[in-house]
Amino acid sequence: MLKEGMNGFCMALADSVPGVSGGTVAFIMGFYDRFIGSIHDLAFGKMREKKSALMYLAKVGGGWVIGMAMAVVVLSTLFESHIYTVSSLFIGFIAGAIPLIIKEENPKGYLDAIRQGRGKNSFREIGKGILFCLIGIVLVAGITWANGRIGGASMDLGQFSAGLGVKLFFIGMIAISAMFLPGISGSTLLLIFGAYIPVITAVKGFLSMDFSYLPCLMFFGCGVLAGAMTVVKAIKVCLEKFRPQAVYMILGMMVGSFYAIIQGPTTLEVPKAAMNFGNFQILPCLIGVALVTGMQMIKEIPQGNTTMDIRSNEGKK
Repeated sequence: MLKEGMNGFCMALADSVPGVSGGTVAFIMGFYDRFIGSIHDLAFGKMREKKSALMYLAKVGGGWVIGMAMAVVVLSTLFESHIYTVSSLFIGFIAGAIPLIIKEENPKGYLDAIRQGRGKNSFREIGKGILFCLIGIVLVAGITWANGRIGGASMDLGQFSAGLGVKLFFIGMIAISAMFLPGISGSTLLLIFGAYIPVITAVKGFLSMDFSYLPCLMFFGCGVLAGAMTVVKAIKVCLEKFRPQAVYMILGMMVGSFYAIIQGPTTLEVPKAAMNFGNFQILPCLIGVALVTGMQMIKEIPQGNTTMDIRSNEGKK
């Protein structure tokens, strides 16, 4: 139970900050396929599968709630006052995660099978994947660019309206969908849509017993639930049936998220200049690389049967 709780805690820390995906953390730490499979079973499985999935997700979810509550209290202030330090940290995290995800597709022993013609390597199937990589880059960078032109960062979640509720519902759907992808983070999408600071502020206010934020948070939460139930099956099918395309698109979204992080300061309530070489900080960046490397080391600690279900299925085929 402690292991699953820690996994959820790490996902929450990632999900709470723009540029880092909880899915990336799950992928790096080796429980991504089980996580996606459990959500799929909870929504579409048989009763026995639902019970098993519920027990697992309850453990992960407990750690996630604790991590998110702690992150919200700290980050709502930290993100505003030390944006360039935090953004440099995220850039290091993503930069460190990209080679690790490539390594995850090329595990020891699996490469030998590929060389002998007994397996497939997602990253060698360039013809199938390069277009999807470009789509991933354009998707994230394009939405970031468009949001900068539209300018939608001024949302007051303490003042509820029907239009704002509907908008938050769809933002919640999209953001939670991104959380399941080891590439683009839900918080990055909240940042892109100008909802990151408003949502963080609303959650912090609600935790302080300010219930004026409750209606907007309820609409946002309903969107999150709806998105979780609808997107997980699509992700599972894509990873099982179209893995090279899916992995390349994940890589493309991660590359595109660099642009989203660089533009992050411009989306604050009081906009600041985008990141550049002058305000980039190398030490936080190196710490980000170290953090993601540490997560990979934790993943490699023996913990029983943690083989990836999807690749096992591929081997059986």
